[in-house]
Amino acid sequence: MVNFNPQFSKIGDILVHENKLTSGQLEEALKIHYNTTEKIGHILVNKGYISEIDLVKAYAMQLGHKYVGEDEIIKTNEDVVSLIPEAFARENCLIAIGKTDMSIIIAMEDPEDLMVIDSIKNITQLKPEVVLAGKSIIIKSIENLYGKVNKSSQIQDAISNINVIDEEITSDELDLVSEDVSAEDAPFVKLVNLILNEAIKEDSSDIHIEPGKDEVNVRIRIDGVLLKIMSPPISSLSGIVARIKILSKLNIAEHRLPQDGRMKIKTKEREIDVRVSILPTVHGEKVVLRLLGSGNKTLTLTNLGFPENKLKIFRRWINKPYGMVIISGPTGSGKSTTLYAALQEIHSEGINITTVEDPVEYQLPGINQVQMHDEIGLNFSASLRSILRQDPDVLLIGEIRDEETAGIAVKFAMTGHLVFSTVHANDAPSTIMRLLDLGIPPFLLGSSLNLIMAQRLVRTIDKDAKEEYTPNHNELNLVDLDEKDISGKTLYRGIKNQSNHNTGYKGRTAIHEIIEVDSDMKQLIYNNANQNDIYKQAVEKGMISLRQAGINKLLSGETTIEEVLRATVEG
Repeated sequence: MVNFNPQFSKIGDILVHENKLTSGQLEEALKIHYNTTEKIGHILVNKGYISEIDLVKAYAMQLGHKYVGEDEIIKTNEDVVSLIPEAFARENCLIAIGKTDMSIIIAMEDPEDLMVIDSIKNITQLKPEVVLAGKSIIIKSIENLYGKVNKSSQIQDAISNINVIDEEITSDELDLVSEDVSAEDAPFVKLVNLILNEAIKEDSSDIHIEPGKDEVNVRIRIDGVLLKIMSPPISSLSGIVARIKILSKLNIAEHRLPQDGRMKIKTKEREIDVRVSILPTVHGEKVVLRLLGSGNKTLTLTNLGFPENKLKIFRRWINKPYGMVIISGPTGSGKSTTLYAALQEIHSEGINITTVEDPVEYQLPGINQVQMHDEIGLNFSASLRSILRQDPDVLLIGEIRDEETAGIAVKFAMTGHLVFSTVHANDAPSTIMRLLDLGIPPFLLGSSLNLIMAQRLVRTIDKDAKEEYTPNHNELNLVDLDEKDISGKTLYRGIKNQSNHNTGYKGRTAIHEIIEVDSDMKQLIYNNANQNDIYKQAVEKGMISLRQAGINKLLSGETTIEEVLRATVEG
């Protein structure tokens, strides 16, 4: 048998030898090649016979060069990438991925372009060593890595003039209170602005500034998951924290106690209210900023992920003249957004809607919204006692968190008012237990409740970058499914890329668990039934658990097993 040597073979023959292509497909492509002079490799890729990776690997074998994939390129240090100017890299479809004292490793689509290789040598004063990569992979890597380079240079510019600030220095010496920013404070101003701009650009909900031993980790929450965006040196921490304290009118001299404040950011498109929380840790003060958009979202029930049957139930109860509608879930599960959408739906000139919130997350036209200020005694209970004299028809209480607020909410609902509120609880049945635990008598709670809805948010697969996917037996077992459950259904998973932050997800949708408090459910509450009895009764009446609601989103191709497991527990 004759040994096959790819370096003396044509591309088509190499692909056939590697079982990536059939002889018939090669012959068909060759006919097109002879008639059009288009490159044989491009023809094979365009017709879908092979992938771009198959072609580049074959090309690497033919030329004796090493092939590199996206996983290897993406790990490249920004310092190496920046050795080649971005404009030159884009124009010639190449990227630097490694360096030694004498040479630079370049990933290229065309390793035979001697003029470009010569230019690289002149630019870097290093000997180019060429490896092969696919064109689309190089383009994607240029977007990703040069984006990091540009961001790193901005951070470096901001911190280049930062001096280490002594922990013992007094606030007077910092001179940060003045409206005019001094030269030594300007880098901190620039760095904080950079962090805020990045978070707003990515439409994130939170910013975490976390001190470590040697650096500060800055992460932003996108679609409910934290992503790291930068790591300034630990020497910049005190300046960053001081700048944020100034903006939110906190005590910059206090480093030992937690502090809470707020500030407002104006952009061309919108105003953003920011809640600030500062917590002392062993390495310094940790800062969390919660970004609350103002008037930037269209709030309607139809775009919140409700299935048609659940939307019909929810609409029926929010249009009742009195009673309580409670939404439960952890922080960041979209409770307030759903309630705002409900208020928008029922709002009309004929009814007076008042809200009592801490904080006011969205400003709604035509609705009276009251912002809590605990420091001057304007809390939920104080506000609610006054609001009854304001003749409200519908009342939204931001959160029921104590017995007094719960008692006032029940009295409102029992005296001809429709009350919306939220409670921190794990699911719909445990919400009833939580309200009873707050001290509401069972006979009052049963009489006042209309509907309880537990809610979670799951990330949705990026619609512009997804692929069909069949989970294996073990993955299906995790959500109590088997092969017959997914028969005839198309499941998807996201393709990780720069536009979806290498997660494969873009956006979120809500899943819901609804209990309608009908006469049978009221009787259970009157009898002080336990949580298991309430759950069984709700399921008999048609309640779909949060886990099952997540599985339904999975089977409709909107999300993944991973997300269902992250957001729900087994029912």
